[in-house]
Amino acid sequence: MSARSAAPAAGPGPGAAGTAAGDSRRWLILTVICTAYLMITLDVTVMNLALPSAQEALDFSNADKQWILTAYALCFGSLLLFCGRLADLVGRKETFLIGLSGFAIASAVGGASTSFGMLVAARACQGAFAALLAPTALSLLATTFTDPKERGKAFGVFSAVAASGGGIGLLIGGALTSGLSWRWCMYVNLVFAAVALAGGLMLLARQPRSGAKMDVPGVVVVSGGMFCVVYGFSNAATHSWHATSTWAVLAAGGVLLVTFAFWMFRAPQPLLPPRVVLDRNRGGSYVTALIVGMGSFGVLLFLIYYMQTDLGYSAITSGVALLPMVVVTAVASNVGNIIVMPTFGPRPLVAGGMLINAGGMAWLTRIGPDSSYAAALLGPTVVIGLGMGLIYAAALRTGTSGVAPQDAGIASAAISTGQQLGGAIGTALLNTIAASAATDYLSGHAHGKPSPVQIHLATIHGYTTVFWWCTAIFAAGAVVCGAMLRGGPLPAPAHGPGAKKPAVPAEKARS
Repeated sequence: MSARSAAPAAGPGPGAAGTAAGDSRRWLILTVICTAYLMITLDVTVMNLALPSAQEALDFSNADKQWILTAYALCFGSLLLFCGRLADLVGRKETFLIGLSGFAIASAVGGASTSFGMLVAARACQGAFAALLAPTALSLLATTFTDPKERGKAFGVFSAVAASGGGIGLLIGGALTSGLSWRWCMYVNLVFAAVALAGGLMLLARQPRSGAKMDVPGVVVVSGGMFCVVYGFSNAATHSWHATSTWAVLAAGGVLLVTFAFWMFRAPQPLLPPRVVLDRNRGGSYVTALIVGMGSFGVLLFLIYYMQTDLGYSAITSGVALLPMVVVTAVASNVGNIIVMPTFGPRPLVAGGMLINAGGMAWLTRIGPDSSYAAALLGPTVVIGLGMGLIYAAALRTGTSGVAPQDAGIASAAISTGQQLGGAIGTALLNTIAASAATDYLSGHAHGKPSPVQIHLATIHGYTTVFWWCTAIFAAGAVVCGAMLRGGPLPAPAHGPGAKKPAVPAEKARS
């Protein structure tokens, strides 16, 4: 498969996608990729803010409300690996444009929803097209920029977008919900999609089809396994860990994923080739994405709960409060990719970022019922922004390093799959921990019916307990990922359809 997938041919040179080193269209392509990816990353937090207004407008219950988020997560998580390989086989331009168009149409339908069922269906379609778009965008980036210096700058920009998209989504969602309507939290995607679609049509070139075939048994098994795992953890978060449906579905998902792992070593053309995952650095980056997905849930969700329900911040004020974290994340990801990665490799960035995040989470445990923003929130959120920027700088770039162009899509999908699994686990685990901690606090402090003040204190105790658990998650992540990842520069990007030589040093490094 030719690496000409990302831009029109402009003569010889090291630029990927057929783009000469001096062709400025590479940077326009980067803008298109980042616009599309930003649309996906901000969509989750935008919809979180829109949910109360949507519930009031469409008159659905609190039990039904969770399905607005679960429908998206189920389709996104279960289809990622299939769609990542589809991008490798069919062509990145085609899958990028289809993903953008489908996501935009689903967003328009969701914004125009007149019933709960219509909104859930639109969210499910959004998740399916996001699964096609997310790995395609990252694989386009990986195959477009092959010069090491330019690659660092490009991944720095992309990492900043990926790491700060949630915070930006809070700001945009708060402004749209407060100033216009919850429906505009869906309609806003049309603006991003239109810009990215126009750029993709003009700048991206078609690529020759690969002779490889889709691993249909692998697709069925891993998609079913991911569906069961995501649904099981979502069920645990909204119902109970003790429910038969939770454990039965999680067990079925575990069996299917183990079966998939065995099949990958026996399939003639495996969906996820072992050579992609077993590389030490790439495997470490996928584990990093999993751990960050688990831990970062505590930042975005419980911190927003605290600001809005306990400190009385509006939706837009909450978004503005996280702007310093977003800015620091963007700066850190660029510094990490451009300055640190070329010399020291991913290990110090990931291990250091995890430890910094652990410190920021521990600092957040000092919140109280009357804490001020400057004293209790500004410092720790800035520290967490620094850690997130360093981690994303390393994880996204390392996850696609050294792979041949025909594996770029599936390698990119593996990163997104790790994030989705981590998010599902974090949602279930941390929600349960918060609820249990609040209940234990009331049982130890309230005698009889608890007062409003005691309930308030119990809720905050639940938040601080979650932040301590997130501290432990990131501290453990620093040890695990630091042990898996290697120091030193990453292997050079692969060129051409069969370029596997750049991956050889990483393969040898495992022995």
